[in-house]
Amino acid sequence: MDYFVAPHSIVRTIWGKADTVLFIFAGAAAEFALNKAVDWLYFTGRLPADPLGRLFSTVEYARQIVFAERAGAERAIDTIAHIHRAVEAKRGARIPDWAYRDVLFMLIDYSIRAYEALERPLTPAEQAEVFDVFGRVGRRMGVPDLPATHAEWQRQRQQHLAADLAPSRYTTDLYRQYRRHLGPVRYALLRQAQGLVVPPLVRAQLGLGAGHALRPVIGVYRRVQHLAPSRWARTSLLPAAFRAQIAALDVPSVHFVHQ
Repeated sequence: MDYFVAPHSIVRTIWGKADTVLFIFAGAAAEFALNKAVDWLYFTGRLPADPLGRLFSTVEYARQIVFAERAGAERAIDTIAHIHRAVEAKRGARIPDWAYRDVLFMLIDYSIRAYEALERPLTPAEQAEVFDVFGRVGRRMGVPDLPATHAEWQRQRQQHLAADLAPSRYTTDLYRQYRRHLGPVRYALLRQAQGLVVPPLVRAQLGLGAGHALRPVIGVYRRVQHLAPSRWARTSLLPAAFRAQIAALDVPSVHFVHQ
């Protein structure tokens, strides 16, 4: 069977665990709120109306890409590209190329950051593998001017962070929606998780701490994560109504999704 992502890839390990996936999207939710193209997410109204539902729809596409055989993964990527073209047509404008690159760069960076926060440092080869997978996603979508190497991506990532982020009224509104949908306790935990994984520039612009309250918890988590009670992110970060969807994010190491 030919897969878009090899069965033993570190990318499958990262995206096959609910806790890690939730930390990836905690980081992305923070950075999305600052991105200068965030108005595109407001154009359809879906994100502010249902940020948690948007999270799970995005995760489902990512899972199809990471765990499906090649043809199914490529269909998922083509569907994503088609959805974006339809939004562009409806608005009568194009999503900037740099905004597409920003999203891909976030997926690379937060895949690495979330895994390292919860598990262990990735080797340079593993980091390059994460870069390669999402680079291929971007090329399939037709995103121009993507970096050719992991080292080049690291340089461009810093440039994009400096150029493409700024607090706005959308930032304020998105965080208002996060709090409304999560409640005060889970919202506070979300901010701690975000502070743990986002780059310093994002942390400073959003007034996040460095996630110090979670660091002792994660130390314990690493030692006992194979036990069911240690699967704390899924029950602490999101409401109980999403329990089944969160549990479905776990992919046993011997099971791969076929399309």
